[in-house]
This record gives sequence, structure tokens and C-alpha cells, in this order.
Amino acid sequence: MSSPRNGYRDRLILAVDVGSSVLRCHLYNQSGEICGSAEDKLKVLYPQAGYVEIDPESLWEQFVRVVKEAVADAGIQMSQVAGLGISTQRGTFITWNKKTGETFHNFISWQDLRAADLVSSWNRSLLLKAVHGVCTALHFFTRRKRFLAASLINFTTQHVSLRLVWVLQNIPQVRQAAEKGNCCFGTIDTWLLHKLTKGTVFATDYSNASGTAVFDPYLMCWSSFLCSLLSIPLSIFPPVEDTSHSFGLADPTIFGAPVPILALVADQQAAMFGQCCFDVGSVKLTMGTGSFISINTGETLHTSIAGLYPLIGWKVGDEVVCLAEGNASDTGTAIKWAEELNLFTSVADTETMARSVPDCGGIYFVPSFSGLQAPINDPYACASFMGLKPSTSKSHLVRAILESVAYRNKQLYDTVLRETTIPITLIRADGGVSNNNFIMQMTADLLGQTIDKPKHTDMSSLGAAFLAGMAVGLWSTKDELKKLRTTQCEFEPQAKWKEYERSMGSWEVALQRCSNWYNTTASRKSLATWFQPIRVWNALGWVFWLVFLLLLHLRTSFPVSELLC
Repeated sequence: MSSPRNGYRDRLILAVDVGSSVLRCHLYNQSGEICGSAEDKLKVLYPQAGYVEIDPESLWEQFVRVVKEAVADAGIQMSQVAGLGISTQRGTFITWNKKTGETFHNFISWQDLRAADLVSSWNRSLLLKAVHGVCTALHFFTRRKRFLAASLINFTTQHVSLRLVWVLQNIPQVRQAAEKGNCCFGTIDTWLLHKLTKGTVFATDYSNASGTAVFDPYLMCWSSFLCSLLSIPLSIFPPVEDTSHSFGLADPTIFGAPVPILALVADQQAAMFGQCCFDVGSVKLTMGTGSFISINTGETLHTSIAGLYPLIGWKVGDEVVCLAEGNASDTGTAIKWAEELNLFTSVADTETMARSVPDCGGIYFVPSFSGLQAPINDPYACASFMGLKPSTSKSHLVRAILESVAYRNKQLYDTVLRETTIPITLIRADGGVSNNNFIMQMTADLLGQTIDKPKHTDMSSLGAAFLAGMAVGLWSTKDELKKLRTTQCEFEPQAKWKEYERSMGSWEVALQRCSNWYNTTASRKSLATWFQPIRVWNALGWVFWLVFLLLLHLRTSFPVSELLC
């Protein structure tokens, strides 16, 4: 690592955050202050029901533009930029021709639901149940956590895996290119790196790779077992590098000077780093397009049973930090939808409107435009208002939407408490929705915990900047970074749980009534028809595999732990 006295002191770090709704770029100085900024609303496409896409060329044009505008806003030359850090939304991917660089389709967003039927089919399949049985047996013999995790695995639409299977099944040119070894897969970070280096670098980092659910965080490599199970060729995936790493130089024809690319990091992990949640038990709550709650689990990967997923937070040299995370997809999405319906004229008005009525008037909103994630895990749930009356006003509707965000935060927090035995040391919030004091106070009340909000809520950008800056010696230690993070305010619990218990109970009833709404009649019939046989075959499968593996192990001392490696 370079010395902090090497001439970079008066140079700036460029950080770009490609979020789910906004693309932002900030330039930071050594004091962690923003010296120049630019942003643009991300152009998201909805070609048909359940499909969520991003045009790659449009994204590239926006990326280049905001970088140039931020540098101009700072009043500097591009040659004064010490390095670039890129934070990106996870699980949004694209494939392209390895030889020509031509993309085969638009980016398929992490919010996309086109693979919902595949997810449902796989989660009900005898094959997956057999895998569960085998992995349970392997865990019994070996006590390895990766087999326990595999024994509990269920697919979701947010996983890249089955959306990628959908692409391979439905876009012939992708399948043909993959068969010929001429297909590249990339999340947004990989594709931007490919574009910035004019196709000379093909790579990702551990945080982005672990967010795909195709990467095995226990072995720190792409999962050959999962790829074999789903018939996905391993050859399409990029090499995985450290989060803070010299990925190469941006071609000088793009920005007018070669810019070192020093960090690639997934947005939630970047926010965790920017919030300086470096210690075990630190919790970050990000409320943007969706809500994400992450807890630092140190060097230990968490094995979940209710929808939290183990992630690599970041890898820098020998240090590997793990996280457990749960999310709700439709936080900012629901607020934006309400604005488009003219329930309010400005997001800033929502807090005042919510406080203008004593309660929600018996109205409950279920924020489920993209299904319900942990701990419900229902891709077919619908969004809805329930309890509408002639006396219902816009203020009641707005309050119900804001309350639903806090209720989902409570569900995610309770899931973290149930599934981890790690004492929570602090909770820090960020993201655009954290600027709403009504949601923040209600969340603090529901959690019964103090929540710290920073002065600047663009923590993904700051985290990417910190990682890139440490690569060039602009900052040397994490203690130095902690001094740069400033707290704007703290939200202390003001109300007791009993004051919310009844209303949250009613909201949970509304949530249950919205479940499985979009599941087809055929799917329901199929599930009812095959449920009993599945139970029988599942039981027989368990017996068969347990007996087989037990005999194999006892008679030959065969290393059964290697079966899934």
C-alpha cells in the first residue's frame, strides 16, 4: 500500500454509486468532504408485467456523463483524480459476446420477476428435496456449515441463478454462445469495468460475486455444484478479485486521462463500509429503493433458515469480513408510486401529512410490488391498501405507506435477532428514505433501539471512496475513517412496543391476505395435486440417502464431505 505522503494528499477520490433508481457521483477529499457532485435518475424499463430492465448503452452514457459533470463541479482536471471506486446495485446482470463485446439483452434487474415460475417449480421439485436430504446427511457426518446451508437452500427471484437459467432457456444466442465458450456474464460492476478498459479487463469482486447466490462464500469461488445442478456453464463467470484492488486504468479516451480503478463493491456492502460498521455486531439499515438490514458477523458466515443470506462484506488482503443480510424490495418504490398517483406533491410533505392524523384510520398498506422477501419469502404476494372507508383521506393513505416501511424494518430486525446470537452493538441508518423523520422515529420505537443517522446519507458512495482511497494511501487505517464519519442525529425510542402491537398485528393480517396472489390457478392445482406424493417421495429419499451414505461411510471411510465439492 502506498504511503499517505506520496503526493495523493491534494488529490481527490472519485466514487460512483449505481443505485436502483439514481446514479450518483461524488468527489471526496482527504477529510471525507464532498468537493463535487452530479447525479442522474436511472432509466428503468418495464417492458411487460414483472419484467424490470436497464438499457446498457443508456446506463453507460449516464455513467460517463455524471463522472464528467462531478469533476467539472469540483473545478478540477481529471488528472487530479487519484482513483475511482464503483458501487453498484447487486444481482442485476447482463451477458455479452466475448469476441465482439455486443450485449445479448438488457440488464435484468434484481427486482425482475420473470423467473418466478422457475423459482416455484424448483423449490417444489423432488431434485431440490433430494439435495436437501443429501446435504443434511453430509452435515451430520462432517459438521461443515456449507452443507447445513445447502440443506436449507431455497431459490428466490432475487437470486441471479434462476434468472440466468431463464436467459439460457429463452434467448437462443446466449445459450449458443455459452456452449461455444463465447459468452461473458457480468453484474453491473463487471460490465462497467469491461467498458472502462475497452474490453481488456474481465473481473468482479467478492462482495458483488457473493450477492449473486451463484458464488459459494464458504469456498470463496463460483459454485460448481450449483452450476452443474442448473446447467449453467462455469466458463461464463469472471475472475473474482479483492474489493480494494488495482483493476486497471480507465481508457484515456473516455475521460481525457487514465483513471486508476481501485475498488469495485456491491452497494449494501459499500454502505456498511462507509458507515464504518467494522466491528462484529454492528448493524446497518439502508432505506432506498428497498430496505436492507445487514449485521457484521466477522469472519463467520451465517447459515439462515428464514431468508437472511450470508455475504462477503469485503475482502482486502487477508481480511475477509462476512455479513448476514435481509431485505424488503419496495421501500422507496412505494413512496415514488404514491407520488406518481399525486397522493402528495413532494416527498418532503409526507412526514407532515402522516403527523396530521392521529393514526392510519384502520388503513394498512402492503409494500409488495416485487413480492415479499425475508422472513415471508413470497414472490407472488401483491401490493394493496386494506381497510379503505369513505372517510379515508390522502393523509391516512400516506401514513399507512410510511408505517408499512417501519413494520417491514421491524420484521427484518426480528429475523436478525432470531437467527443470530451476536449481540447488536449499534444501528446506523442511511439511504434517501432515512431522511424521513416519521419513519426513522417509528422504526426506533419498534426496534427499541437508538438509531444513528449520518450527516450525509450517500453511504454507498462514501464506502466505495474509502476503499479506493485506502488502495492509494489517502487513508491508512479504519480508525482514521471512523473519525471522518459524522453523525447528524440520533433517534431514541419514545414509545413502547405495546402502543404498536395491535396495529402491527392488523398489518400482518393484511400481509397474509395478500400472499400468493399472483400464483396461477394451474400452479395452485399442481401444488395441491402433487403435495402428497412429494411428501412420500421426500421421506423415501431421505431414508435412502441416509442409509446409503451411512453404509458408505462406515464400510469404506469414504470422505462424503467431498461429494459436493
